[in-house]
Amino acid sequence: MVEALLAFNNWLNSIVWGPPFMVLLVGTGLYLTVRLGFFQFTHLGHAWKQTFGRFFSKAKEDEGGSITSFQAVASAMAATIGVGNIAGVSTAIALGGPGAVFWMWLTALVGMATKYGEANLGLKYREIDPETGEVSGGVMYYIERGLGPKWKPLAVIYGLLAGLAAFGIGCMVQANTFAHAFETGFGVPNWVSGIVVVIATGLVTLGGIKRIAKTAERIVPFMAIVYIIGSLIIIFMNIQHIGWAFGQIFYYAFNPIAATGGFAGAGVAAAVRFGIARGIFSNEAGLGAASIVHAQAKNTPVRQGMWGIWETFIDTIIICTMTSLVIILTGAIWTGTTGAELASTAFSTGLPGPGGIIVLVGLILFSYTTMLTWNFYGEKSWEYIFGKGVIIPYRLLFLVFLFVGAIGGLVLIWDIADTLNGLMAAPNLIALLVLATVLAKDKKDYVGDLKSKLKSGK
Repeated sequence: MVEALLAFNNWLNSIVWGPPFMVLLVGTGLYLTVRLGFFQFTHLGHAWKQTFGRFFSKAKEDEGGSITSFQAVASAMAATIGVGNIAGVSTAIALGGPGAVFWMWLTALVGMATKYGEANLGLKYREIDPETGEVSGGVMYYIERGLGPKWKPLAVIYGLLAGLAAFGIGCMVQANTFAHAFETGFGVPNWVSGIVVVIATGLVTLGGIKRIAKTAERIVPFMAIVYIIGSLIIIFMNIQHIGWAFGQIFYYAFNPIAATGGFAGAGVAAAVRFGIARGIFSNEAGLGAASIVHAQAKNTPVRQGMWGIWETFIDTIIICTMTSLVIILTGAIWTGTTGAELASTAFSTGLPGPGGIIVLVGLILFSYTTMLTWNFYGEKSWEYIFGKGVIIPYRLLFLVFLFVGAIGGLVLIWDIADTLNGLMAAPNLIALLVLATVLAKDKKDYVGDLKSKLKSGK
């Protein structure tokens, strides 16, 4: 029975994460890029001013949300800046060669439009309880409210799949990474790490989105800055080879790379496949889950969409590129290792001593914050279907699965959750394609209003 289930899941997974589906994911981003008039590029500087730049202005947050716009994006990035930025990138390079990085960049560039759409629509079609002020939003809501009530079955499908996927990708896999990092770095038994991760996660998630947002607001910037600084030190120590490294990325994006040392070699198809797949895994553009937390923000739809642009840019164009350059510049790519081990080898080679610690701490913090946000994604997805009564049971069940993941059990569920993670993208992509007209109108109105203000000198 188990073997048959595994075989079916492997077959389904090959379809879900196969070329046609990845083309749909990237194609949706490309379509939105064109429909929005390449908004993520033409207004990138303006988007910076309306996001991070607002910290240095006297502009006040808009009303109607439960958390600040920065807390929303910090929570979203807590899910996206994770193991994918270390192990995911390493796996893409190990299996697809340096050229895979180019295809990760391409995925992110069009994915910026996708994330813009998800964040915009998540906030635009959210619901606010008039009595409690509680906010609910995300893919389920912009399917039902944006496309119409007849589309509700599609919204329910998304909510069900997202809630199930959260137990695997956002829960058990992260807990296992957390425990493995402690075991490798400090010799801590997995069951002890399991207890630690359950307590550490429960203290935050049982307090709801406001506590999750406050935690993410503190940890995410810290962990991202430390990782980037460590990467930059190694890059500058090898600055004389930086042109060569970028040359490797661009050349092998369109040419096969031969086997060398421990590296098995890779064709162009592998570079494309693993670059796109790991790019999507890293920034989650197209999966739609981040829209659930973006909906919580005190902001306007268009401005929150701009946070989605920068979220994807920082995750893939900056952090994933840092990981890639360190792996290529240090020569770790030729060692034959993969996953987190490859990243650890690269950082330890480039920066003996502190380098390995940076990767270790990064894995621990990245996996921890990912668990926090994915718990919220899962509970809000199932709340849409089953009502508020499911929230506390879901949070408690999430903690149980954390412990199971930490001690290494139920591998089958991880594999199934990976498939569910891909399947949940389908309803979201359909909604984005249909609602592209709404997004284009919002953008047109915003840009028109912006030009009017500029002309009047406001």
